[in-house]
Amino acid sequence: MRKKWLFLLTAGLLGLSTMGAFASESESEEEGLKQDVIILATSDVHCGIDQGFGYAGLEAVRESYEEQGFKTILVDDGDSIQGEPVGTVTSGETIINLMNDMGYDLAIPGNHEFDYGMERFLELTEMADFPYISCNFNKNGELVFDPYWIKEIDGVRIAFVGATTPKTLSSSTPKYFQDEDGNYIYGFFQDETGEGLCNAIQTAVDEARGEGEADYVFLIAHLGNEAECIPFTYMDVISNTSGIDAVFDGHAHDTDQVVMKNKDGQDVMRLGVGIKLSGIGWLRISAEDGSITSGLHSWNNDVSAPELLGIRNKMYDRVKEVKDELSDQLEQVVAHTPVDLTINDPVATADDGSPIRIIRRAETNLGDLCADAYLDQSGADIAFVNGGGIRVTIEKGDITMGDILNVHPFGNEMCVIEVSGQQILDALEWGARVCPEQNGGFLQVAGLSYEIHTYIENSCTEDENGFFTGVDGEYRVKNVLVGGEKLDPEKTYTLASHNYMLKDKGDGFTMFEGCNILQDEVKLDYQVLKDYITGTLNGEIGEEYVEPYGQGRIVAVDEAPAETEAE
Repeated sequence: MRKKWLFLLTAGLLGLSTMGAFASESESEEEGLKQDVIILATSDVHCGIDQGFGYAGLEAVRESYEEQGFKTILVDDGDSIQGEPVGTVTSGETIINLMNDMGYDLAIPGNHEFDYGMERFLELTEMADFPYISCNFNKNGELVFDPYWIKEIDGVRIAFVGATTPKTLSSSTPKYFQDEDGNYIYGFFQDETGEGLCNAIQTAVDEARGEGEADYVFLIAHLGNEAECIPFTYMDVISNTSGIDAVFDGHAHDTDQVVMKNKDGQDVMRLGVGIKLSGIGWLRISAEDGSITSGLHSWNNDVSAPELLGIRNKMYDRVKEVKDELSDQLEQVVAHTPVDLTINDPVATADDGSPIRIIRRAETNLGDLCADAYLDQSGADIAFVNGGGIRVTIEKGDITMGDILNVHPFGNEMCVIEVSGQQILDALEWGARVCPEQNGGFLQVAGLSYEIHTYIENSCTEDENGFFTGVDGEYRVKNVLVGGEKLDPEKTYTLASHNYMLKDKGDGFTMFEGCNILQDEVKLDYQVLKDYITGTLNGEIGEEYVEPYGQGRIVAVDEAPAETEAE
């Protein structure tokens, strides 16, 4: 099997892409490297331990390089411990254990490393056999981790500086970075210009080259390239710093291999390595002349490399063991409910005796619970959950982790945005436009109540693709109350839901396009529900959820009030 991998690497069948050679500021001397060094990088694994290359494929790639005589270093760009049930059920511990088995040399925190809470993340870093580094993650101005780490090989000192996007404060759960009074005590040297981040990185680079006597300095970063990440993108950092030989970068999930100028006009490589082990970044330091080249191994097949190529090694066995354990863990009891938490009508049935699904046209206790979870975990004024995103009933009795995952199986992520009262009204109208018929976009709510006057004809307009374009008649939705007060169309509210609806126009909700995002994809939907049930509710569903038709937040009005008829 190892010879097969040697052939695949040599032949480039792994999707090998390369970038040109660059001389380091300090090339290796005669007494320097005796073997070429290969730095392998993963990023945004998001618990995809058996996808793409998988950890089994990553182990095979590393072993193949070592058999060819290379020295290897393995690093991770962040967002490894969150993203799928295999991480959620143990709050990241399973992934840390696998990374220990994989032999990672170092890692940095991505924004999703904090999704299980600050205390839990710091516990996980203690479990790791490798160091976490960051030059900008701080508590009250003091760095939490070492800003850089140095690996010495044959007398050549190779430094790695860690950096995490300050956007983490809005793309993870804000309260995790605050004290009990709501004051931010953790931060990332954020400011409006990006100067704080760049200064932190430059300081760490200079110290690594100075006191650390580093011959090479590589930035291991979770910064990204999206416009919403400005002024903290990798482009912002490279163009405003010097002394960095190359940047391994995550967060954007891209595979861009870029060369750009630093502030001194010198070329710097930037390597993006994709998501869920679809790519493995590599950088090679030549023992002959000290030059560096870099590129990407890609795996774009639907079938993972371990399965397609029949890779069987230590990590294959460990991943299989973990996946087998997961099925048992999903059956573990995490809470209890005295009643059915339902998506169906508890009384009426269809003509053939099958359940009637009402979650897409009326309030239910499970709809209230799911919306309350978003409200509780976000701290927003209002929360929406689309009925189509609530998939199964949780039956009376013990609640397992598998039950929670089955309620929210799509892996959407919680967001919070600023919206006007008018946008709230439009969203409610769009969700209720076909009521009492079913609609996946029907909104279960928390923080507000509303009436649907179903005798009024639907007057929502939509484009040819089924996206909301406006309302050209009387609104069916009336008497909307937020926190017991009448909705003000001109007022700004904070709204919690998920990226599918708020960012991606899921179910046709276009009215939120362009809204200011306060919390960006901070937590998976099933994790939101789990944390609310097991944390806030202490694992016991209370009396407020006993009524299957909910708490009266959504009221259907089938006939026009008498005074309206008289008019």
